Amino acid sequence: MYALYSFLLFFILLFLIPFYFFRRTLLRGESLYLRKRLGYGLPKERSQKQSIWIHAVSVGEVLSLQNLVRKLKEKHPTWEISFSSLTKTGLQMAKEKLREADNIFFIPLDFASVVRKFFNIFNPKVFILTESEFWPNLLKVAKKQNRAVLLINGRVSERSFQRYRRFKFLDKKILKNIDLFLVQTEQDKERLEEIGIDSFRVDVAGNLKAEVELPAFTDKEISSLKWNLNIQEEKKVIVAGSTCKGEEEQLLEAFSKAKELNKNLLFILAPRHTQRFKEVERICQKFPFRVRKRTKVSSKDEWEILILDTMGELAHFYALSDIAFVGGSLIPWGGHNILEPAFYEKPVFFGPYMNNFAYLAEKFVQLGAARITHKDEDLVEMFLIKDEKTLSEMGKRAKETLDLLQGATDKTIEAIEAMMAK
Repeated sequence: MYALYSFLLFFILLFLIPFYFFRRTLLRGESLYLRKRLGYGLPKERSQKQSIWIHAVSVGEVLSLQNLVRKLKEKHPTWEISFSSLTKTGLQMAKEKLREADNIFFIPLDFASVVRKFFNIFNPKVFILTESEFWPNLLKVAKKQNRAVLLINGRVSERSFQRYRRFKFLDKKILKNIDLFLVQTEQDKERLEEIGIDSFRVDVAGNLKAEVELPAFTDKEISSLKWNLNIQEEKKVIVAGSTCKGEEEQLLEAFSKAKELNKNLLFILAPRHTQRFKEVERICQKFPFRVRKRTKVSSKDEWEILILDTMGELAHFYALSDIAFVGGSLIPWGGHNILEPAFYEKPVFFGPYMNNFAYLAEKFVQLGAARITHKDEDLVEMFLIKDEKTLSEMGKRAKETLDLLQGATDKTIEAIEAMMAK
């Protein structure tokens, strides 16, 4: 099976690399970082320290690991922590947020010979995956070299579950290389057991993303940020974070209808992907509103729609908002993290497609901390809520719900320590 997988991977890359080279390198001026993904530029000497290697796919997972990496280094300062990511943005965020990590690099291309280079140099006793990132050769080599393999913050979405059931034999063969699965919910545990994972290899630890570590802003700092953006006190600010293609039009239509009834509304759009900034600006310009970009706005600019065209600032805007809408949920994308606005005690709204965060979404709705916008009328209503008491109560419940979900980091550290002790 592994030989066939490697053969297919080789031919896929053979055809895809020229396409991506043309699209990203020649058209966008971006690099594919192939030499780094093949192991060129690695340290020359094998690590002799107690070492772990953590892998996360992209930005969201990187941010969820901040507490874990920091606490691990505090408790075990002599341990060497290596960290890898699949994406360029994930790597950039890791360099900014995971300062305690000793080595930060791109995940190797999933060929056994390449993967072995990385294991031989970084020499981790424990290899740690986050959520649901399973690379067959990476896991096989780790197991073959007697590395302990741990999945943390694991989740099994409905879509993944159906795929696992369909290809049960293949997936079970790959997943047998994982020694322990630390999953977010009981449902994740049950789904893994149903596809054949032994129950003693699965444990519920909670969601690492619930233990968000965000900057705390004073009232003075919020007022200063509002002044810099020319947001007057009487204005009501709605922030839509991590929006995806197909959502902006729905939100802007609702905002347009709500604006007819309340002139004091301001709308801030934060697209999920940086490459969509210009596209979202064009969409906004179809509507009869004054549109500004975060990078261009000044304290004197009048605007009704602001496009957040920067990275790493979304938390600041959730903090100054009156209402937070979480994107990726009006279309079948699966939703995004609802915990950042909850951290700032903001009322949380999202669409019906929250498959990737189903447990959290259900919990927040049950406890009155969030609402689902099932149809266009619900979006308009979201913009028009005037009752400050209602919004304040929702915000408080959001923070209380977030506090109830704490504890995953400590449980994860205990599992890592137990594996290192072996």
